[in-house]
Amino acid sequence: MATGKNLTAYPSNLAESLGEFRTESGRSLLDLVDESPVLLIFLRHFACAFCAQTLDRVAQVRPQIEAKGARPVFVHLGSPERAKPYFDYYHLSDVERISNPEATLYQIPAFALSRTNPYLHSLRPAVLMGWLKGALFKYGIGMIKEDGEQMPGVFFLKDRRIVRAFIHRTIADEPNYLKLVGGG
Repeated sequence: MATGKNLTAYPSNLAESLGEFRTESGRSLLDLVDESPVLLIFLRHFACAFCAQTLDRVAQVRPQIEAKGARPVFVHLGSPERAKPYFDYYHLSDVERISNPEATLYQIPAFALSRTNPYLHSLRPAVLMGWLKGALFKYGIGMIKEDGEQMPGVFFLKDRRIVRAFIHRTIADEPNYLKLVGGG
């Protein structure tokens, strides 16, 4: 769920941090943000049905995101080799992505995405409802190879600052990507 937390309090630190991270194509995240607004999407792990759902939903609304002048950029915990088939499957092969197995980008103060026990997710009613609504059946689950404790999040970055954010309270929370970029 979106929080009311002031996430724009880190402008200089944020820019400095963004400059330290490179996409799989070699571009710095700061360069991407300087070129155009970025919808920065943090995934959990590739065995997660809700992460597959995220890839699918972003692929579906990508034209509208780009029509607003923004570009989606993904951050994931796997290796580039592990990530490639997932992005290929959802027709997101050409989207910039950052492989961050150490989760250092997840933990910078401006984002500070939390960590939770992955086994406790199944006890949360929202997660159970998400699975029952079809996430489990449509997207499946697999063997966790990345950090199963890392929570996801979505941040709309523009002019070197966080304009809007969606901080997940559960793994089943569903961001409105178009609303985050100012179009829905």
